Amino acid sequence: MLTFEQIKELIELIAERRLQGLEVERSGFRLKIDGQAVAPQVVYAAPAAEPSRAAVSGPAAPLAMPAVPAAAPASAAPPEPEKGGPPAGSHVINSPIVGTFYRAPSPGSPSFVEVGSRVKKGQVLCIIEAMKLMNEIESDVDGEILEIYPQNAQPVEFGEPLFAVRAAAS
Repeated sequence: MLTFEQIKELIELIAERRLQGLEVERSGFRLKIDGQAVAPQVVYAAPAAEPSRAAVSGPAAPLAMPAVPAAAPASAAPPEPEKGGPPAGSHVINSPIVGTFYRAPSPGSPSFVEVGSRVKKGQVLCIIEAMKLMNEIESDVDGEILEIYPQNAQPVEFGEPLFAVRAAAS
């Protein structure tokens, strides 16, 4: 069983590293700590803390854990698309999850799409790795790729713009 201090250190580590969570099982004792992604925001004063959630289950009675604040530095906001925003008349495809953006299925493979590529609805545009799971991100429109915002292997936040697509006329 983990001590209170060990659990507290794990919570602080998750908050500090902005991890999505952690699950530990030892001798019938199970601890799951869910980190919480901080929504991108412009910070003018001291940032408001977003608490981590902790849940404990096992043979012992549930233990309420104190919330540990996860700092949200102003630099954590997703980068704004260059040139003042997405091109006029474009459809922006945003990240549905927090993770690492990859343009290709493997390091030596060609990219799924390039600027100027024609895409169909349901076509894979990129992969976002989250907790060692590769999540294929598909186009939700037919059209042409106008811009690709993140760099390969760059961390992305939920809702961050990934692609600008000129939707095909229906």
